[in-house]
Amino acid sequence: MSQIPSPNDPPSAGAVPTSGAPAGPSATPAPSPTAGFSLPEHRPPPTGKALAALAVGALGVVYGDIGTSPLYSLKECFGGPHGVHPTDANVLGVLSLVFWAMTFVVTFKYMSFVMRADNRGEGGILALMALVGKTETTRLGRRVLLMLGLFGAALLYGDGIITPAISVLGAVEGVAVAAPAMERVVVPATVVILVFLFLFQKQGTAKVGAVFGPVMLVWFATIAVLGVRGILHDPSILRALLPTHGLSFFARNGWHGFLVLGGVVLVITGGEALYADMGHFGKRPIRVAWLGFAMPALLVNYLGQGALLLHDPGAARNPFYLLAPEWALYPTIAIATAAAIVASQALISGAYSLTQQAIQLGYSPRVTIRHTSQREIGQIYLPEVNWMLGTACVALVLGFQTSSRLASAYGIAVTGTMIVTTLLFHRVMRDRWGWARWKAWPLTVLFLTVDASFFLANVVKFRDGGWFPIAAAALVFTLMSTWKRGRDALALMLKDAGLPLDLFMADVARRRVQRVAGTAVFMTSNPGGVPPVLLHHLKHNKVLHERVILVSILAHEIPFVAEAERVNARELGSGFYQVIAHYGFMETPDVPALLDSLPRRELAGPRLTIVPMETTYFLGRETLLPNGPSNIPTWRKRLFIVMARNAQTASAFFGLPPNRVVEMGAQIQL
Repeated sequence: MSQIPSPNDPPSAGAVPTSGAPAGPSATPAPSPTAGFSLPEHRPPPTGKALAALAVGALGVVYGDIGTSPLYSLKECFGGPHGVHPTDANVLGVLSLVFWAMTFVVTFKYMSFVMRADNRGEGGILALMALVGKTETTRLGRRVLLMLGLFGAALLYGDGIITPAISVLGAVEGVAVAAPAMERVVVPATVVILVFLFLFQKQGTAKVGAVFGPVMLVWFATIAVLGVRGILHDPSILRALLPTHGLSFFARNGWHGFLVLGGVVLVITGGEALYADMGHFGKRPIRVAWLGFAMPALLVNYLGQGALLLHDPGAARNPFYLLAPEWALYPTIAIATAAAIVASQALISGAYSLTQQAIQLGYSPRVTIRHTSQREIGQIYLPEVNWMLGTACVALVLGFQTSSRLASAYGIAVTGTMIVTTLLFHRVMRDRWGWARWKAWPLTVLFLTVDASFFLANVVKFRDGGWFPIAAAALVFTLMSTWKRGRDALALMLKDAGLPLDLFMADVARRRVQRVAGTAVFMTSNPGGVPPVLLHHLKHNKVLHERVILVSILAHEIPFVAEAERVNARELGSGFYQVIAHYGFMETPDVPALLDSLPRRELAGPRLTIVPMETTYFLGRETLLPNGPSNIPTWRKRLFIVMARNAQTASAFFGLPPNRVVEMGAQIQL
């Protein structure tokens, strides 16, 4: 059974070496983390009303980011720091690039290929990392790929910060188009909307989510109508669908034309969201929503904006809002603002899910996780993450002031993640699917060529704001990798200092230790060893409870574990019992609820009935010192110690009743 770092902090409550990233040179590769688990039952794809309902839901959650791109994408292509003059030839060329970028990256790359690489139905870069962690590549190669994946996940946090800021700011900027004198209120109004948005998060996504789909349905219908209105003024804009206009654009503008890709990439910023949200809706509803509604509406709107620019090059200052008739400007602003809030909510919720996965996979210390729905397991609220994102979003708006400036910071995060996804996907094609080199490499090179082109076109905007997502990703990567290394080193130290369970049980039976009434629960990450807190308890208190339960929470590189395979229990003798519970990286353990469910489960082991008021939970709380023998740099040790001190307590994370918890301390030199 492969064990990955469980978020059981302090260390004695759970630090387990990860598969594919050995804790030390003596560690041996563990078997597949899915060993012993059956695959979920195949469910037929939804049809009819069910498919329609899921497709509408996907419009709200999956396409919020890419759906609001018309607010600022073409404006950046023609008015940004590297924009081109909106001549007829340039307008046709840029629109051609927009169409083929959407077709190739979203429809061809993500819809047709990347979405096939799912981890039991779940997508996203961490799910892809988990798949790569099980591949047959070399240990060094696997670790390099995992580090790349970790940096790609870190880039998504930068995306999660920028998206709410640029979406809401781009929507509110319509006020300046309707009434230029009101331009000074754009930034304050944006800040107020963002503050209320993040304040509302504690209510749960269900209350906003109920209107996600309908709002985006209205939004896509609105931009489609505006686009048709623009096309009817000049149907010749349809010529832009020919790829020759895009090729001639590059030939005509050279390096300057290449840099325009930094604006074109804004039309595909939601590509990663398609993959990350796959587990919520399934592949078919996401594809139906894209091909049947989202892509046609977006394309028609971009063509409508292009038709406007053919007749009025001055409209490049804000072609989206200038496309609307004067009487419809304020209603369009209201709908755009609502759509921007939906897009922001989707990225905020995505950051919550990403953090939860990072915790379970051992890349992040515990934070507070509140489930806001009794029916939907994925609806969670993380206060610490929420306020960090909110503060960063407000700071971005105050610092950059306009959506055009923010657009410079946007592309690097998106394109960097796209490159990492391609590299990880290549290993899945080769090792998981068994594709031959002649079949996998041409596709990988094709994807990388496009991804790298977009990335290089955005790198030149580093000084204009592109530094921000790189700095944010570097910070998150440093924190996540430091936590991982610290946990692995600590796990190895505790394992070497531990006592095998069978030897301990033989000693207990021989010594006949005095017993007291009640049940004691000891948390341990190593099912084969004795938790240090139990040894300390026995050494200092000289007694044991009449019933002792050793509970191990094992996190696995799969999203969910079936309830039928959740728990293994066995009797060890002398009043000792062992309970091993399995959780996926999308799940949060609740130990009291787990123990309470034991009598109702079909277990091969004993029937354990827990009396809450007669149960005491024992946890270890270690004080870490940076002067130990581990080969981690001192600055990383100190950073790890600070993170460990500020992590959520183990009792809170596992849902343990505070008045039934006993903690015993010890010092460890890391």
